[in-house]
Amino acid sequence: MRCEMIMEKLEELSPVMYASEWDNVGLQIGRRDKEVKSIYIALDATDEVIEDAIKKGADMLLTHHPMLFSPVKKITGENFIGRRIIKLIQNDISYYAMHTNFDVMGMADAAADEIGLKHRKVLETTFEDEISKEGFGRIGKLPRIMTLRECVRLVKEKFGIDKVKVFGDLEADLEVAAISPGSGKSMIKHAIKGGAGVLITGDIDHHDGMDAVAQGLFIIDAGHFGLEQIFVPYMEEYLKRECKDVEVIAYKGNAPFVIL
Repeated sequence: MRCEMIMEKLEELSPVMYASEWDNVGLQIGRRDKEVKSIYIALDATDEVIEDAIKKGADMLLTHHPMLFSPVKKITGENFIGRRIIKLIQNDISYYAMHTNFDVMGMADAAADEIGLKHRKVLETTFEDEISKEGFGRIGKLPRIMTLRECVRLVKEKFGIDKVKVFGDLEADLEVAAISPGSGKSMIKHAIKGGAGVLITGDIDHHDGMDAVAQGLFIIDAGHFGLEQIFVPYMEEYLKRECKDVEVIAYKGNAPFVIL
């Protein structure tokens, strides 16, 4: 199956038009006409991921976070990005990233499904026409009224997370929740406006967490990696269904950090 045919499947799921203007999605390295027999999926194109993709003989690498954001003026072995690009080209691996387009068309509903949000709506609208309204995150009713402590347990169980950072009264009851995988600081105002009792997201700092609570919004910071790791199994299932003749390899590594 040619790379361009796989790209068509990826863009049926998450059209490039939904990506933010600042983002860099799509085919970043390699040939559209490359014959692909195996795809390697990971959250990031790290050295470990690229080495494992090479070891396993992958023809295409798919990640959520783009390896290339800013223009590259030199491709040499003198910096880590250059070395990664060289390795991918040397091994004829086509590299594709689906980032904010997947956040809007894929990640948001997948995360909401995990915690069972009902009657959900888009948290921050980034695209709207006569037919639909799309955007980052989702807001809706929890499966039942539960305390913040119970909501924390739900998040940890569904996303396979050992520890989260929580701002708020653990015994307070919650009915409406917002969830936005990734860095969620900018989602706080949308969650408050939507009437959420808690925002489940990542990368919330000390002051933003305290300020959110002062405005009546609790925070469950499950980490950037903690929530977005669902990209790998989600895309693994999708590609196995849509590209049956292609081997799909999912990255099995751990988070790129430890909490001691």
